[in-house]
Amino acid sequence: MIEEIREGTRDGYGRALLEVARQDKRVVALDCDLGRSTRSFRITEADPQRFFEMGIAEQDMISTAVGLAREGKVVFANSFAVFIVGRAFDQIRQQVSLARTNVKLCGSSAGITQGPDGATHQSIMDVNLMRGLPNIVVVVPADGRQAVEAVWAVYQMSGPVYLRLSRLQTTHFVPEDLPFKLGKAQVLREGKHVALVGTGPVLQEVLTAAERLEIEGVSAAVYNFHTLKPLDVELVKRMCSGFPVVISVEEHSVIGGLGTALAEVMMESVAAERRPVFRRIGIRDTYGESGTAEELLRKHGLDAEGIVETVRQVLTGRQA
Repeated sequence: MIEEIREGTRDGYGRALLEVARQDKRVVALDCDLGRSTRSFRITEADPQRFFEMGIAEQDMISTAVGLAREGKVVFANSFAVFIVGRAFDQIRQQVSLARTNVKLCGSSAGITQGPDGATHQSIMDVNLMRGLPNIVVVVPADGRQAVEAVWAVYQMSGPVYLRLSRLQTTHFVPEDLPFKLGKAQVLREGKHVALVGTGPVLQEVLTAAERLEIEGVSAAVYNFHTLKPLDVELVKRMCSGFPVVISVEEHSVIGGLGTALAEVMMESVAAERRPVFRRIGIRDTYGESGTAEELLRKHGLDAEGIVETVRQVLTGRQA
């Protein structure tokens, strides 16, 4: 029996960083005392001289990353998502976003599945902050294999990127033959009654929920929005035409993330009579807390059963 691979997107990131570093001597990585956890330390297998340990100093790391990028380096700057975005926001805004600097910001251990470290280490508004900055591409790969594809894609483009990575281990559930293109969402499952729209590793729970709904006679399509900026606007419009119900699922605050991005398109680009019933599943304007990843997903309705229950409630409401 072949054992199924389970890994976090941070693991796929580490593998890909090593691959691009072996191919291109311009690639360097910076980290803030978390290199083994973020997997950025793997670049040392190619060249120890291209790994810069900055200590617990995210602001300094961003400024240094900008300097290296100005000298022609392809820079991957790493820390936990909550720290790289929260502690260094001003440097990111002024030196990376405003100046369109070629720095890849890699926020690891994102979302509530950071788990036992609790609210101080769980990033639930990082996408909100990065989406709000002009010029920055925001990418959230769904599984380890897609993280590899994402790294190669952002390496090949010039300009700032926020790459949101997770320690939550999942299988490689995104079909290998699905093309990965920045700004273009993927159809993971066809359906006709409800569209489940997710981003990141929580999509594995979404797919499980869709399988359970099928048993109940509900045909659920599943979409992977691995790029939150630029958003696949045309696909959002097609979903609104094809489904009476659309539900977003994200391991992030419902404020400013995937659900907000979808709602913006629906309100601005879809006629009122064509808009589907829309619900958001995510963190409801609260901080996280200590617990296992499974416990926290369950509490916030982000596990398969919670997603199924939300779909039931929405469909019941439509029929009433």
